[in-house]
Amino acid sequence: MKLSQFKFQLPDKLIAQYPEEQRDMCRLMVVHRKTGEIEHKIFKDVLEYFDDGDVMVYNDTRVFPARLYGNKEKTGARIEVFLLRELNADNKLWDVLVEPARKIRIGNKLYFGEDESMVAEVIDNTTSRGRTLRFLYDAPHDEFKEALYKLGMTPLPEYINRESEPEDAERYQTIYATKEGAVVAPAAGLHFSRELLKRLEIKGVKQAFITVHSGLGNFRDIDVEDLTKHRMDSEQMDADETLVDTVNAAKDAGHRVCAVGTSVLRGIASAVSMGGHMKVYKGWTNKFIFPPYEFTVTDALITNFHLPYSTMFMMVCAFGGYDLMMRAYQDAVRDGYRFGAYGDAMLVID
Repeated sequence: MKLSQFKFQLPDKLIAQYPEEQRDMCRLMVVHRKTGEIEHKIFKDVLEYFDDGDVMVYNDTRVFPARLYGNKEKTGARIEVFLLRELNADNKLWDVLVEPARKIRIGNKLYFGEDESMVAEVIDNTTSRGRTLRFLYDAPHDEFKEALYKLGMTPLPEYINRESEPEDAERYQTIYATKEGAVVAPAAGLHFSRELLKRLEIKGVKQAFITVHSGLGNFRDIDVEDLTKHRMDSEQMDADETLVDTVNAAKDAGHRVCAVGTSVLRGIASAVSMGGHMKVYKGWTNKFIFPPYEFTVTDALITNFHLPYSTMFMMVCAFGGYDLMMRAYQDAVRDGYRFGAYGDAMLVID
């Protein structure tokens, strides 16, 4: 398929700038793959579509405060630094993006905080925007990390046209987030409240967790028309034995496996084995999924409404069927559904 096939008209007013006050009270569009039927519900109604023995797979990654603002030595120019991942804990080395990139060179020092107590030195250029920073902070690693994160802000997506607020530290995080490492929240999981998780548990729906540390590659523009030529950024993931055993037992018993979010869908697809089962996998994935694609493990998908041309939208089209998903998205725009990480949700099910 071609990039141009994933275009649709999305008014700016439909891109959510804030989440619903109650996590499980956003709108839910339910799309039935076999019949093409589309229903309009509230998110907590998702309970109606799952039974005893079914499995919900959640991404338990935790978003860290990755966006910092500092000043360049001598000139005092304001520089945005986006922390991508820690490269070396002992030497306090981080892989980062900087803006404006043209103002930063190897050897430059950056100062952070009102008292400028956090200092970093640029030691490498990895891409046109990417840099490696060494933080010059004489303290144990835990103390350094705490001080660094106090300076950071919640890394809201660029399509949210506002500065992050203190409340976003909790809002842009699932309630089951435990494994730190993401700079992009697994947005479908943001709709689950503690009450809804409990009600699913009482109904007999099993919980399973995969870790996929979602990165900025999810939002990187695709600059090729031929999708086979696009390369996804690699992301760390961990599908452990507990997850694999739970999913495989459900498949063998004829129960449904639901991926909560496209990051989970991609993680499961990266750890498939023979016969519609999963295998233990810990490492990196750069799997790029677009139509046509055959999913052998996942039977249902909970996801948000994604932006045109995005890799997440392509993945949803691969799972739900291109024609049906394009129709569902046209309905969503017409009916005023909210798009993006803080927007409404969709359940794709047979």
